[in-house]
Amino acid sequence: MILEGKNIVKKFGGLLALNDLSFKVEKNEIVGLIGPNGSGKTTLFNTISGFLPYTGEIVRDGEKLRGTSPARIARSGIVQCPESRELFGEM
Repeated sequence: MILEGKNIVKKFGGLLALNDLSFKVEKNEIVGLIGPNGSGKTTLFNTISGFLPYTGEIVRDGEKLRGTSPARIARSGIVQCPESRELFGEM
């Protein structure tokens, strides 16, 4: 298992943005996340990247990410490809 999230919950005040979310990313997988605006995609990416506090657990290669700085997470190879940047416009 390269990356795993277990029972992730993220709230903004009283608003529940991620509710008991779990996922697994295996070695050699490429994963895309698609959904409508407001469905929690950016919140999930910012949570994995260490920008937002959460409950639950995020583990990369057996190491829990909670408390790891966003810079260290990025240096370890977890990076974001932000939306609306037309990075793949020729595809």
